[in-house]
Amino acid sequence: MQNEAALAALEQRIISCRRCPRLIAYCSRVATVKRRAYLDWAYWGKPVPAFGDPQARVLVIGLAPGAHGANRTGRMFTGDRSGDFLYRALYATGFASQPESRHREDGLTLQDVWITAAVRCAPPSNKPTRDELNACRGYLEREIQLLPNVRVVVALGRIAFDSYLTCLKHSGRIGSRSAFRFGHNVEHRMGPGLPVLVSSYHPSQQNTSTGRLTFAMLKDVFARARRWLD
Repeated sequence: MQNEAALAALEQRIISCRRCPRLIAYCSRVATVKRRAYLDWAYWGKPVPAFGDPQARVLVIGLAPGAHGANRTGRMFTGDRSGDFLYRALYATGFASQPESRHREDGLTLQDVWITAAVRCAPPSNKPTRDELNACRGYLEREIQLLPNVRVVVALGRIAFDSYLTCLKHSGRIGSRSAFRFGHNVEHRMGPGLPVLVSSYHPSQQNTSTGRLTFAMLKDVFARARRWLD
């Protein structure tokens, strides 16, 4: 319970964070201008907290909130096609209570999974700067500390993969990032006391619409995570 309270306090700090003026200005601008399809929405328009089970054994790391997805709904991977893809895979492998995520009050719950991101604000063109990644890294490091049951980390995309490895290197738990190769559904044994790391292509529309990442491919990633837990 102590860890759950600390996680809740951390997520409130994230919501109130103003470290990156460019990102804060962009999130606010998107929330004001809106997309035509969502004109009746009151956009979240600020840093997005993580979401899931505080007792999770699987940690999922994404890139950043989508401008008209999580930046609109206030919940990770919620309200856009990336989220549709991800939650359908989580549902198919027994980690989510339903196969879609539309808004914060839609009843979705996660079991054994915690979903976070390398950057907590929507970046223009989905491209955070190195300084913005560094500014957010402390939040991810602290979440890792407060999730002691994690046995598998799933990194969605190269930026999430590199961010997690940087956290481990910064804390002295690995010596170098160069020993670990990014690829889809590649399993990395990190060493004694560390969770297994599984890298995956990100479920961005660019990847899913071109067939670079199919639903079956993403489901296989979480089926691998499930086998580690079982």
